Amino acid sequence: MFSQTYLDVALLCHPIFAIISLRHPKMQVKHSVLHYFLFSFGSLLVLRYAFSSYFPMAAERHVQSCTSVDQPNPIASLYPNNATGVLNGTVAVLPISLKLARQLIPPQYGILEHVYRSLLPDFPRGMYPAIVQAVHDHEVQAFGYLIPDFTRTGIEFPFVDLLNDNQTSFKWAPSLLMTAGHDIALNGAIEYGTKVFPAAFEPQCDAYRVVPNSKRPGTSYFGARSAEAGAASLTTLFSSTEKEIFPLDFFKNFTNQPTFADAKTCDNMIRLFNTSVTTSPNGIEPVKGTVRAHLYPFSEEREWKSVYGLRFASAFVENNYLPCESFRGYDGHE
Repeated sequence: MFSQTYLDVALLCHPIFAIISLRHPKMQVKHSVLHYFLFSFGSLLVLRYAFSSYFPMAAERHVQSCTSVDQPNPIASLYPNNATGVLNGTVAVLPISLKLARQLIPPQYGILEHVYRSLLPDFPRGMYPAIVQAVHDHEVQAFGYLIPDFTRTGIEFPFVDLLNDNQTSFKWAPSLLMTAGHDIALNGAIEYGTKVFPAAFEPQCDAYRVVPNSKRPGTSYFGARSAEAGAASLTTLFSSTEKEIFPLDFFKNFTNQPTFADAKTCDNMIRLFNTSVTTSPNGIEPVKGTVRAHLYPFSEEREWKSVYGLRFASAFVENNYLPCESFRGYDGHE
């Protein structure tokens, strides 16, 4: 915590300042000065103890009140000095017109149509594959520090030519609905220039909720609504399907593209498709369903029906706030 860090620094420097002050020639009333420093040191110590006791308890309460059924992070010990975790949820393609995509994506960036058509040769002409992700971040940790789980969702725009090299694909993620009260996650997204909406989710602690007694097998629901009434919302309803419209290589490509919002820095989230959480039986499940969203940069609520995607979990390694230029030539694969 910010305040706790400053208390640690104050406690560390306190004895040094005390010695310097007591030895200073102008400090005539040394007993008064010593009394002052002993009192202030004791006060700082009490505050530091209060912070160290309160915040772990608050984090623990958050974790205990939000128990997930997600599988454990399988790679934390392999990458102890990186941010790692498990990302579970649904990722699907929202077809929009290429004309609309050009209106939504900032005009200074090109769209690499030839790149996504090389992966999707049968994708309809004049159309662009926007992406919806409705996911739950589980057991996110780095340097032995574990943060509470959180949920997020948004509409992303892959195959963006951020560097104007007609080659390197980036993913523009202009807005997110994220778990309200999770300051670490919220502030982390804001630092990228993302328009962030603190939100409540259904379910609260998992990536989706199975709909009981549904006529369609494997039907699941996900809902997000901003804390500010009417500001943003997104809901999904997906069912299992045997029809796979988009190949797995396409998902591997766009999910691993460097992500940006204001382009000052880029996020490098590497989703791994070869760990136990993904390769286990039913680890990747094709789905079809409906997405309804009221979310920036769209000016009004939109609904997409017969949307195809995947419901799956994957481990990830994340590198934050990197220069976007450093990804020149990056191919987007794990």
